[in-house]
Amino acid sequence: MKKTLVAYFSASGVTGSVAENLANGIGADLFEIVPEKPYTNADLDWQNSRSRSSVEMKDRNCRPTIASKAADMAQYAVVFVGFPIWWYREPSIIDTFMESYDFSGKTIVPFATSGGSGLGEAPRNMQALAKGADVVNGKRFSVTVSAQELKVWAEAYIN
Repeated sequence: MKKTLVAYFSASGVTGSVAENLANGIGADLFEIVPEKPYTNADLDWQNSRSRSSVEMKDRNCRPTIASKAADMAQYAVVFVGFPIWWYREPSIIDTFMESYDFSGKTIVPFATSGGSGLGEAPRNMQALAKGADVVNGKRFSVTVSAQELKVWAEAYIN
């Protein structure tokens, strides 16, 4: 089995729960992508065009600062990257994460949580930011996904 990391950003805890179940199920290391400035409920109000998340997502060059770095990214062959779907793509903080490391030669597997939206542009965007990596299409999960379903899905990338 390849050394594996599950890195995730979770605004409400839903993606965090899925990421923890995934990491536990496949024996992967876990890293939470924490914004240096935490998001408030008002920041996450997608219906307010002036909320922090709305403003960030309108600016494709926005790169929110991450509070800490993952330990020695070089040791991982496969990196699962989890996030909630925002505006049919990955949140801007995921772009920050993708630009913060050299993913050359690694397999990047996006996974997202959403009530119904798919991954949209996320895999293509992430591929553009991770030169030399193989970013696969990934999958969207609901909050009710079972640990067993996550494990079966992930094993295709780690064995």
